[in-house]
This record gives sequence, structure tokens and C-alpha cells, in this order.
Amino acid sequence: MAELANTSPGTVDRILHNRGQVAQETVDKVNAIIEQFGYKRNILASNLALNKKFRFAVFLPKSEKLEYWKSQVDGIEKAAQEFSKFGIVLDYFFYDYNLASFKETVKKVMQFPCDGLLFAPIFYEDSVLFLKEYQQKRIPVVMIDSNISEENEHAYVGQDAFQSGYLAGRLISFAVKNERHVLIFKIAREIESTSVYLQRINGFHSYFKDHDELTNFKFSEVTIKDSGIDQLNLEMFSGVNSVFVPNSRAYIVARFLDENNIKGVRIIGYDLLNENIEYLNKGVIDFLINQRPEQQGYFGINYLYKKLVLQEAVEKTQYIPLEIILKENYFPAKR
Repeated sequence: MAELANTSPGTVDRILHNRGQVAQETVDKVNAIIEQFGYKRNILASNLALNKKFRFAVFLPKSEKLEYWKSQVDGIEKAAQEFSKFGIVLDYFFYDYNLASFKETVKKVMQFPCDGLLFAPIFYEDSVLFLKEYQQKRIPVVMIDSNISEENEHAYVGQDAFQSGYLAGRLISFAVKNERHVLIFKIAREIESTSVYLQRINGFHSYFKDHDELTNFKFSEVTIKDSGIDQLNLEMFSGVNSVFVPNSRAYIVARFLDENNIKGVRIIGYDLLNENIEYLNKGVIDFLINQRPEQQGYFGINYLYKKLVLQEAVEKTQYIPLEIILKENYFPAKR
């Protein structure tokens, strides 16, 4: 632009930011060039020149013993490393996988000054209350794993939980001609009233409601606490042909069936945990729906980067594609 106007970059900068005295003839010439060719300020270059920092708070469950959340953190770290040169700094707020620890961590997050928040709303009711209070800060929030935002209030990166349950229903229905008994096996922690968990089950039932020609299916449910997996018994699986586990604990059912030499039961679950993969490769688990947690973490930070650093308009909802994994198409090197 300076070259077109036959003036110096400093003069153009003074005109653009209305600083200092510039001859009206030069002002008119620069404005005419802007009108003709357009002008977009290089926000990234401006940030770098000012050495501006952007602090993002990351509010997640601890990942030491939770493989799924470790993958989320891997994706977050990958994005942090990639964008660190643009002034992005991450501060982590991890909580134990229980409500008391979550509430304590909420207090710390509320007091922490930052530019953006990445949040996994595991505890539904308390997360709703937290987000309502946090909204007063007028700080962008992007959720991963679970979407509890109403009317696109906050951004979300992850799977469509309802649709993933609907997909599980379709997978259960394939190539079934005779009577089939489907067991929805809920292996729950104390907190498993999470939005994503319930949406999956709702989606699963909805598939069969929408396909009323599938009259040869009957359904039952079993719920056990994660700490009480010794409660599994042979009677639970009497007459059962298919099992849907709406979270990452399908391996618990698979292990029981394998140890008791129970064959011919189709199992569908979630997530590429090592224990799930073990039973997938053994043919005990038939299908795993992969949520791509590493991508969720990466794109969550990427959303904040685009919105705050680049100041771009970003779609508030970004669904990760539903990926069906069988033993024939699982390759650890491409995970």
C-alpha cells in the first residue's frame, strides 16, 4: 500500500491509526487505495509485534489413570506447542473424577484471569451452574466431550452424542433375522448422569422407535457401579444376543464373557482404550465408536486460537465425525 501511494510505511500506519500530522493529499491518496483494493489489518503480525500473550485455562479431569482424558491432553499439548509462538499460554486446572474435587476446582477457575476457557462439563447440573456464573466474565468458552450449551451459548467440539447412540442402534440391527434380546449395560461411576451418557442411550432407543419394522428386538437394562464389577453374573446374560455399553467400559463385559466362554454375543462400545482394543482384536467386542479425543483437545484450543488471536468468525459447533472401528480396520500406528 505504501508503494502504491508513493509514501513510507510509517506514514500509512499513521493514517490507518489516525496518529500524527499527515498532508491531506496523502491521506486522500491512501484512503482511495484502501477503497479500491480493500484493507485487512494483519492481526497476527500486530500481536507478535506487541509481544501479546493469550492465557487459556484448561479445566479437565485428571488423566493419570484415565486413558481417554490422557488422549484429550495429548491433543491440547500438540495445539499448545504449535501455537505457542503466537503468544498462547495454557494453565491447567485438573480435578479428581468426583464431584467434591470438581467443586473445589471451580473456585480456582472462577478466580483465575484468562482470555479463554477449555472445559469438559462432566458433572451436568454443577457444570450448568458453573457456566452460568462464568458467563458474567464474558470470556469465550469451548466445551469438549459433552455439549450442555443451550441455544449455542458456548462453543463445542466433539461428537454428536445422540447421533452416536443412534448409530449404535443401527449397528446392533445389522443382519438380524431372528428374535434378538439386546442388553443395555450401564457400568457407571457415581456421576454417570452425564449429558453425553444419557444422550447416547436416548439416541439408541430412538433408532428402534424410528424403525418400527424391527419387531424382533426386545430390550433390557442392567446398571452396576464401576467399583462393583464383581457383580456380573451369568444370569445377566441369559438369552442375550447383543450388548450396548454407552461408555468406554465395554471391555468389562467382554472380559466376563471371554472368561466364561460365552460366544455369539455382539458387543458395541466406545473409545479406543487399550483394554477395549484387546477384546476387539480377540473378536469379543464387535464394534467400537471412536470419539477421537486427541482431535477434540486439539480443535478445542484451535477454536480459541482462531477466535481470540486471529479474531476470526468461527463456527460454534464442530462435530467430530463418527468413526466405526472393527478389528479388521484398526491399526495402532494410524490411531
